[in-house]
Amino acid sequence: MTMKYDFDKIIDRSGSGDLKHEVLAERYGRGDLLPLWVADMDFETPQFITDALRKRLEHSLYGYTIVPRNYWQTIAKWIEDHHQWRVEEQWMRFIPGIVKGIGFVINVFVKEDEKVIIQPPVYHPFRLTPEGNRRQVVYNPLRENADGSYSMDFDNLAEVADEKCRLLILSNPHNPAGITWDAETLRRLADFCSERNIIVISDEIHSDMAIFGNKHVPFASVSDAAAECSITFGAPSKTFNIAGIVSSWCIVPNERLRQPLFDWMAANELDEPHLFAPIATMAAFNEGEEWRQQMLAYVEQNILFVEDFLRKHLPQIKAVRPQASFLVWLDCRGLHLDHDALIDLFVNRVRLALNDGEMFGKEGKGFMRMNVATPRSVLKEALERLVLAAS
Repeated sequence: MTMKYDFDKIIDRSGSGDLKHEVLAERYGRGDLLPLWVADMDFETPQFITDALRKRLEHSLYGYTIVPRNYWQTIAKWIEDHHQWRVEEQWMRFIPGIVKGIGFVINVFVKEDEKVIIQPPVYHPFRLTPEGNRRQVVYNPLRENADGSYSMDFDNLAEVADEKCRLLILSNPHNPAGITWDAETLRRLADFCSERNIIVISDEIHSDMAIFGNKHVPFASVSDAAAECSITFGAPSKTFNIAGIVSSWCIVPNERLRQPLFDWMAANELDEPHLFAPIATMAAFNEGEEWRQQMLAYVEQNILFVEDFLRKHLPQIKAVRPQASFLVWLDCRGLHLDHDALIDLFVNRVRLALNDGEMFGKEGKGFMRMNVATPRSVLKEALERLVLAAS
């Protein structure tokens, strides 16, 4: 009998040290906000993961451990089953977080006078990490289409990519707009980067969260050129709500990229998973498919609820429907508010904590990013507050 999971359950996160609630006063100027910002879910981490961790905790000796023998096979099987990409075990290594992985790649491959390309509006560490490592960031903004969707601007890419550009960071699926890039677009990007000796980091952390019949296409799977120029990052953390159990990996098919990166990580002991990462990952991938399907169905209904509510009560705000993930890109330009007034509306009048669209680049001006992975009653309260304040 299939278990029915309860995503309407309210989880009291107080006392757990969670980022979503604990930094509200520091980041938003007040602590009495309903937080729908950082990309973790308000759904309980599934019991089969907790049970696997608890079983290990019952053996009360936490010394040095090895990577379980079937760890990489489990990940490779999940990727092949879900995304039809066959990954060799020797291509894979643990990384202690995807943003850290970006920093590793920059330090190994990008000289101080070389540049990193990003495609805003995009996840802000794509900009902050190169800048923090004193590399210049080159902008290739996405083109906004008439229907609110986005496309890559290859004409602009050809203009901005000079001989100093060494790395392009791809968000696939895209955060914050939720795009599942199609194979043709990815092939074109691979050809462009391959011809110019540009490495592509493909951040695929939302890959298992394609919704509404959309399909994730791994960048490295679309062509030989893509495989040769790519470093792919993945993790179970968004899908199974275990971001606090850092359990990321990188996949590098090309040995000429793989050897320098893996050697550097090994020399600094940055490629060794902590005790709990393999346990949580293997439990998620061996037992989590039914939970994942039910969670995605609930998220879809939440997105439809947001769309319908705004259409009926606040049509000045349009929700850009994501093709993957639980993050909804809200186009608030119809409110005709400047940046400060928009933030004031959400924070001080509505008392909601969302992500300010401009943190993803100036192309995010007039947008807000809303995390809808929360019980529907919470979402309903948030939207009712918004309508009341904005009317």
